[in-house]
Amino acid sequence: MKRERLFRKNQVLTLDIQDIAFGGKGIARQETEQGPFVIFVQNALPGQRVNARVVKCKSKYAECKLEDVIERSPSEQPIPYQEIPGAPYAHLPIADQHIMKEQTSLELYRKIGNVEHIDQVYQGLVGSPENWHYRNKMEYSFSAIVHNPKTGEKEDRFGLGFKRRGTWWAVEDLNRDSGLFDADVENAMPQLRAWLASTDLPAWHPPRREGFFRFLVVRKSIATKRLLINLVTTSDGIADFDRDAFIAKLRALLGDRVQGVLHTVNDDKGERVEARSGASTCIFGDPFVTETLHGLDFDVEMASFFQTNPASAERLYEMTISEATSDWIDGSPSDNYVMDLFCGTGTISQLLARASSRKIIGVDIVEQAIVDARRSAQKNGIQNAEFYAADVGKFLLEYPEYVGKIETIVLDPPRAGISPKTLRKVIRLQAKRMVYVSCNPATQARDIATLAEAGYALTKLTFVDQFPHTAHVEAVAVFEKTADL
Repeated sequence: MKRERLFRKNQVLTLDIQDIAFGGKGIARQETEQGPFVIFVQNALPGQRVNARVVKCKSKYAECKLEDVIERSPSEQPIPYQEIPGAPYAHLPIADQHIMKEQTSLELYRKIGNVEHIDQVYQGLVGSPENWHYRNKMEYSFSAIVHNPKTGEKEDRFGLGFKRRGTWWAVEDLNRDSGLFDADVENAMPQLRAWLASTDLPAWHPPRREGFFRFLVVRKSIATKRLLINLVTTSDGIADFDRDAFIAKLRALLGDRVQGVLHTVNDDKGERVEARSGASTCIFGDPFVTETLHGLDFDVEMASFFQTNPASAERLYEMTISEATSDWIDGSPSDNYVMDLFCGTGTISQLLARASSRKIIGVDIVEQAIVDARRSAQKNGIQNAEFYAADVGKFLLEYPEYVGKIETIVLDPPRAGISPKTLRKVIRLQAKRMVYVSCNPATQARDIATLAEAGYALTKLTFVDQFPHTAHVEAVAVFEKTADL
């Protein structure tokens, strides 16, 4: 007999979290006549009592969004920062975070990847050099609907901060340092919010899809401490906005740290910073900041992909380069190449090129990323890296001189992972070794079976904590070709 669904969508439940699964899904259980019913709550921790809103309910389990933590876990500790939704584990000691990430991630490789020998290849978790103030980019939202965390009520007024957990229409004002980004920027937020509100131009009203101020995005160079600031507005009322006064206010609050200011006009109705139509204009200074990784400089624009935690990224890249080049001292032929797939702006490619006189091939399907990679390599004096805007499946057809000469592939795909079709194209390149960097171990674990069928064995696996106080963890896996299949 089919089990009836216990809960309805949007029902709010009070739950005791007993366990946790990969991706930060806290687990609660409720006994029924048919046995235990499992309830997953995103970003909840074992030992917490929480209020959670049902978003999906099946016959055997339910999925919920965390609304409020009523009682904290005994393991949690006070922090000197404003609590924000983007750091759900901030109260948990970092050592406990690492244990939790290791246990839940390794289970994926056992269950999804069918890696029975995972304990033999696992090399451990590498922590972030900085557990606080590590981010180099932060996105803040405006809203005419503000959640008051003290009263639990929604208020109609000018708000600037982070989206209220579980909502898309309300923000909680950021009033002080969150501990994740830049203390000067976030401590100045109340003054900046008050000044913007005094212009009498309205904050965006998400349900009505109207208003002027939409987003404030700040990118920071960890190396230089300089800031690039992007104000995103609509065009409705733009004639009444004094850009010069806005720039003057930013410089009064943040001084010479302001390297550039952008103004982006976004009239799209969706809740995204990037507009499908509209313009982004640099209204002060430079449209980039300069970041340094392992002594190489990278000009990073607002829309460019760049590692969010550069200090931890240095450790990640050092490990990646070491694994990609580990057999080069064994007398392997020097006319073989290393391919950096999904190379983006060429960070890994340039580090590989600096580590050897061999030729490095950087490939990405995004043409602008390749333009940026070439410019950056020239600036850094890198001469043995070539960058191609190409589809991996067509690369060897277009450049037959590389057939049979790609010895090692480094791949660092986006969070969604590699599509099965693309992975098969990568396998056809017939590299002897793959160093697979993943920001989503679930997709990497999924790909292990496909790689194993093609004769690639997992020989090493290491986790890197790129995002302290969140459920995310980066994985570096090394695959060796053991058979021609």
